[in-house]
Amino acid sequence: MNAISTLGIDLGTSSAKAVVTDTGGRVLAQASAGYAVSSAKAGYAESDPGDWWSAVRACACEAVQAAVRAGGADGARPAAIGLSGQMHGLVLTSADGEALRPALLWADSRATGALAAYRRLDPAALARLANPLAPGMTGPLLMWVAEHEPGTYRDARWALAPKDWLRARLTGEIHAEPSDASASLLYDVPGDRWDLDVVGALGLDAALLAPVLPSAGAPAGHLTAAAAAELGLPAGIPVAAGAGDTAAAALGSGIGLGDVQLTVGTGAQVLRLLAAPASRADAGVNLYRSATPDGWYQMGATLSAGLSLNWVREVMNASWAELYASAGRPGRPHDPIFVPHLSGERTPYCDPGLRGSWTALSLADDRTSLLRGALEGTAFAIRDALDALLGEDRPGEDRPARLRLAGGGTLAAGWRQLLADVLGLPLYAVDVPAASGRGAALLGAHAAGLLSFDDIAGPLAPSAGLAAEPDPAMTAFHAERHARFRHIVSALRLTGEGAA
Repeated sequence: MNAISTLGIDLGTSSAKAVVTDTGGRVLAQASAGYAVSSAKAGYAESDPGDWWSAVRACACEAVQAAVRAGGADGARPAAIGLSGQMHGLVLTSADGEALRPALLWADSRATGALAAYRRLDPAALARLANPLAPGMTGPLLMWVAEHEPGTYRDARWALAPKDWLRARLTGEIHAEPSDASASLLYDVPGDRWDLDVVGALGLDAALLAPVLPSAGAPAGHLTAAAAAELGLPAGIPVAAGAGDTAAAALGSGIGLGDVQLTVGTGAQVLRLLAAPASRADAGVNLYRSATPDGWYQMGATLSAGLSLNWVREVMNASWAELYASAGRPGRPHDPIFVPHLSGERTPYCDPGLRGSWTALSLADDRTSLLRGALEGTAFAIRDALDALLGEDRPGEDRPARLRLAGGGTLAAGWRQLLADVLGLPLYAVDVPAASGRGAALLGAHAAGLLSFDDIAGPLAPSAGLAAEPDPAMTAFHAERHARFRHIVSALRLTGEGAA
């Protein structure tokens, strides 16, 4: 084992994860700790940043101690920290980085009304944002606070992304970085800077936006003595700027130009890297900066993956094992169809008002058919996002020969097979246990001068092995059912269960 290690901290939606890697990129230890997402009203999604810190402290100490025990010496104690975190959302803070209210999260749809102001922007300004409009992004949420909580808005000094708040807690310094900033609807994405004209046109205070540092480069700060004491780490070690979780996962899983990768967690994302920015906002596809010095990526995102599956599991009092086991039962033409859009949907609909359903229920259905339907419907939502990303509406664009698979939500073999059948592509699982955390740790190592990006993209890139091959007969079976799924979604929107 190499003597020097780095700590990657991934601030997720419902849990924080800590990953310790050596300078060869090998994961030495990992740990996680959860926290609550509260919803005081329909469409609300908030978390207490104090809970985030408690979870970070717990999992970081656990992972570091495990790495030290495994290494048998303090050589496994991290020499640098890198960060990743849930994207979008809003943490309003005082000048010293203390949160003034609970964080508003990416899944929050209360700011839907603010999107009308975006639609009134000059077309050239909308083109610079290069992304479909979504209420859970920083800009709309900041407009909501300005209107509904003016006292908090006046008291705020900074409007931060979640992982940028965490970095402030670690270093005492306030910064933003491009991969999260480009996902805020306040950023000139092709120009790679805050769009001050858009900020002004929306009536927002540009002084709330933190200075932007590169995701990759020199340290964004150093661990304070107070934070070091809580984490059990040496004070003064470098802390990288970090990246949004999807960008960090792409780095950590070794995705390259030409690859298409699916990550399934609370939500699901399909992405591909680009050498230059190219917007497909009209198809509900996002365009963001990557974690590399000069890269970009397109992403199709569905809100309703693990989020909806967990709801089904809890409502039906089923274990995760029972849910995933239902994928092994052969599908039947009369099985009910599940629409998983319980909290709106992004790609391709960009419709925060869209809702879910179980359709075509009959007396022949049982618990297993409902559980399997939940998995199938989630796979259909991912198929919609993938088709939008790949430009299925643009004949002549090549479909990839395979799909890389990452994230903790796709470990069950039956679920992987169902995804392969619905998507019609072989799935190759990336051989990395915690892609976002590993990517964060690699960014920490780079900021500390321990790794170059040539190292990360070359010998440190993990392998990807075949996880599931689509069955042509099942792909055809699911194609017919997917067409019915799309028809049901259209009907829900027409009848008022979703409003663009």
